[in-house]
Amino acid sequence: MSDIYRTIASRAEGMYKDKGSKFLSFALPVENVEEIKKIIKDFQHQYHDARHVCYAYVLGNEKKDWRANDAGEPSGTAGRPILRQINTRNLTNVLVIVVRYFGGILLGTSGLIHAYSEAASDALNHAEIIEKTVQCHLKISFDFLQLNSIMKIIKEQKLQVVVQEIDNEKCSIELAVAQHEVSDLIKIIQNISGTEIEVLNR
Repeated sequence: MSDIYRTIASRAEGMYKDKGSKFLSFALPVENVEEIKKIIKDFQHQYHDARHVCYAYVLGNEKKDWRANDAGEPSGTAGRPILRQINTRNLTNVLVIVVRYFGGILLGTSGLIHAYSEAASDALNHAEIIEKTVQCHLKISFDFLQLNSIMKIIKEQKLQVVVQEIDNEKCSIELAVAQHEVSDLIKIIQNISGTEIEVLNR
């Protein structure tokens, strides 16, 4: 599987109206379930006067972590249509929320499916779709005497430093590295004596 994936750059919004009901839609880039839970809770608080706050999300390069929530709408009429719009665009690490204000006229099953689908589509159509690389985080621990050698590798390989702790004895640097480059980088660093490498689950 490629370690390149498609997601959105930043929050985007959309809207759909049908028979008095208003569907406000929001597409957001996300990284994990904890972040998603907080966002949904915030939306539920912000739109407490809405009839429904429905959503769907997809996480991970393999897109195995996903959920579709109807939030009180008839089963399969809200979350699934939203999820379908995410999958149609081959996106991941994306959360789409659709907030419904009921207009007094029932839309029926097919009407709801169409409305939630159109609302989600509108938000995603306003989003900037980008490609990102799956990254691993490596923590390198080493003696201060090895600092110049480590920094030379970082500069030559054009690596992204996430966190660094440098003192006169023991030092550590955390790097964000493209998944396909991890094995080769570990081999290069292991040539420097006294270094320890830990692959972090980030």
